[in-house]
Amino acid sequence: MSRPIEDYALIGDRHTAALVGTDGSIDWLCVPRFDSPACFAALLGDEGNGRWQLCPVGDYEVSRAYVENSAALQTTFTTDSGVVTLLDVMPTGDDRIDLVRRVTGVRGTVRMRHEWIVRFDYGTARPWVRRRHEDSDEPAITAVVGPDKLVLRGPRLPEAQGDRHVDEFDVRDGEILTFSTTWIPSHFRTPGPHRALVDETIHEDVTWVARLDLSGVPHADVVRRSLLTLHLMTHDDTGGIVAAPTTSLPEDFGGERNWDYRYCWLRDAALTIASLIEAGATEEARFWRDWLLRAVAGDPADLQIMYAVDGSRRLPELTLDQLPGYAGSRPVRIGNGAVDQRQTDVVGEVMLALEAARESELGQTEDAWNLQRVLIDHLAETWEDRDNGLWEIRGPRRHFTHSRVMVWAAFDRAVKAVEGHNLEGDVGRWREVRDQVRDEVMSKGFDADRNTFTQHYETHEVDSSLLMLPLVGFVEGDDPRMLGTIAAIEQDLLRDGLLLRYRTQTGVDGLSGDEHPFLACSFWLVSAYAGAGRLDDAHALFDRLCGLTNDLGLLSEEYDGAHHRMVGNFPQAFSHLTLVQAAFTLRAAAD
Repeated sequence: MSRPIEDYALIGDRHTAALVGTDGSIDWLCVPRFDSPACFAALLGDEGNGRWQLCPVGDYEVSRAYVENSAALQTTFTTDSGVVTLLDVMPTGDDRIDLVRRVTGVRGTVRMRHEWIVRFDYGTARPWVRRRHEDSDEPAITAVVGPDKLVLRGPRLPEAQGDRHVDEFDVRDGEILTFSTTWIPSHFRTPGPHRALVDETIHEDVTWVARLDLSGVPHADVVRRSLLTLHLMTHDDTGGIVAAPTTSLPEDFGGERNWDYRYCWLRDAALTIASLIEAGATEEARFWRDWLLRAVAGDPADLQIMYAVDGSRRLPELTLDQLPGYAGSRPVRIGNGAVDQRQTDVVGEVMLALEAARESELGQTEDAWNLQRVLIDHLAETWEDRDNGLWEIRGPRRHFTHSRVMVWAAFDRAVKAVEGHNLEGDVGRWREVRDQVRDEVMSKGFDADRNTFTQHYETHEVDSSLLMLPLVGFVEGDDPRMLGTIAAIEQDLLRDGLLLRYRTQTGVDGLSGDEHPFLACSFWLVSAYAGAGRLDDAHALFDRLCGLTNDLGLLSEEYDGAHHRMVGNFPQAFSHLTLVQAAFTLRAAAD
């Protein structure tokens, strides 16, 4: 049985991240980067695919929390004979990939089990494992396959038992045992013991969070954790933010809707910039903007919707047939075939983000405006083409209404930039296209009989992405057409009080199976309610959504309300981004 997704916690060092279960098992870790192959992959299989576990022998009770406003996780195990804590930290600031685990005896004596099973290349490559001394008087265990090496250190090391290393030991009141696993390239000499920067790492996180302006924001503790989670999922060197640190956690248990989200979507980067600016973290927003400008640089015809963490373009989609998948959900995928899709809306998202930067302390840069001009001039030639839409539809390309509205938003922001900031550009042409797009959406993307905007021009179906229309200024939130759209979405897409993206039964996405409510859509509904003047409904829904986070404040991509469980990749940047946006919308509505 796969452990419930909500039972996991996220730790990381802003180069990569690990998932830690309530049983003290690290079941997912990719090294050295978010989008590198995993060395612990039990998440998508079983313990034989690699994990690192520290937990009591026998029965125990568990509680856990992050230390202050940091990414350091403290798990408390309570047994009949005593209490121990397990502190998990991935230290920052030392140019190393280390995972530090500190066991502390709190009361009595607790018998602990230590299990270290390394499987490189997504849980499929068994390493050559040796116990040795290198540059240190302390012994270490090294595991090597191909380009990768892991080094395990600690006051006592587990012994080989078949295909794994295992140990059992007693921890008494006041005892502290610190273990570490370090990744290095296999051709490097094994480094010395880690200089555990645990306190410094916690202080760094707490200091970062303290700079955020969350005054007047509802559920500020949840918003704070969301922003820190986004910070943790941002590569410290490049500035790229991954959509999630995991791949192939299913949208449909046992089905094929399993995708690799360990890459950087332009949309997520753009939304992050806007959210950070509103939170007062303008320097961090500059970091994200710089990544965005580098990633998009070049011929606008070559624009992709996503990139690798370092901005690399090739992300071929492969299946790992040797992995059974989470809860038997296959195939397990690495890479993402949607990289080659046309998603016209991303230009609008980029323009909105760079507008937010321009209106903030970041201001306008020559490079940023030159990029925007090139994107807009190219869009003026291609805007009429069909696309795959926001949801990366793998069926036929269509004229998706949300995409058309984001085209309008792109030209609208370009026009306003010229008019409001005396920037150079073909504003006459841009204004003409903007108005043409608006007229087209109103005539082809609106169902007058039902008084609702539609998913695309050839259907009467609705789509939750339509809730974005007032958020980008296409219509007012209380416009009768928007009120009708909200009503249609409530009627067609609510399941257990949460919103689906669209009705999969129509076959529009070209995939089999179903999916669960998509959390970002419900956060959009919060904002739509606020814009429509339904503030009580907005706060009630936001309260419920914040209550769906796990005990650590984390959210997955989707939620199964019938069985009260998280679904999809975890934690999901898009869910946390839209949570933050909804919170800021409610703050603005209260002013």
